[in-house]
Amino acid sequence: MENGAAQPVIVAIDGPSGTGKSSTSKAVAAQLGLSYLDTGAQYRAITWWMVTNGIDIDDSSAVAAMAGKPDIVSGTDPSNPTITVDGTDVAAPIRTQEVTAKVSAVSAVPEVRARITELQRSVAAGAEKGIVVEGRDIGTTVLPDADLKIFLTASAEARAGRRSGELQGADVNATREALIKRDAADSSRKTSPLAKADDAVEVDTTDLTLAQVIECVVTLVEEKRAAK
Repeated sequence: MENGAAQPVIVAIDGPSGTGKSSTSKAVAAQLGLSYLDTGAQYRAITWWMVTNGIDIDDSSAVAAMAGKPDIVSGTDPSNPTITVDGTDVAAPIRTQEVTAKVSAVSAVPEVRARITELQRSVAAGAEKGIVVEGRDIGTTVLPDADLKIFLTASAEARAGRRSGELQGADVNATREALIKRDAADSSRKTSPLAKADDAVEVDTTDLTLAQVIECVVTLVEEKRAAK
């Protein structure tokens, strides 16, 4: 099939923090001419909104009551993904330590997940050439009919090393503890836990370079697209 006439393909990439999800997803989307959606940024955005508006994030009913308020818009260009809340660019503030510490609690509220899941499905449905969607519950909950599901894993040590490289001056051990805590919270929550879909392809990135992971995923997508 000519590349220009390639079938739209929906790719779900799930996995815990520090597995290379974002870098891989963006690069794969850019290489294959697909849209890109970082679902974690959407959860961070709604968390940032709750914090900024003084909502007690330990009060799940208060969080639930406000879940529909913020207007979250994600730009899906893999070379320049954007995210705004009520028209404000929040790409930087959603990455603060405060938001990072609170995102699991906000994400666990069913009304928040329902709202963001709906948002994610509408973005995916509107992607004419196809899309790479990265997160924690894409293959299992958000897009169970995705054409290709990939689950990235890596050892806690490898992930902490990568993460502390991203977070300037972060302590690797502290980062590792935080990642393990986050995994436990995300894997054990009742609504859409972090889990590998039965039909997902697992890629262990522990001993792979980013370029190798990207190459592996691009090959999987191209095979899937050729078979459509």
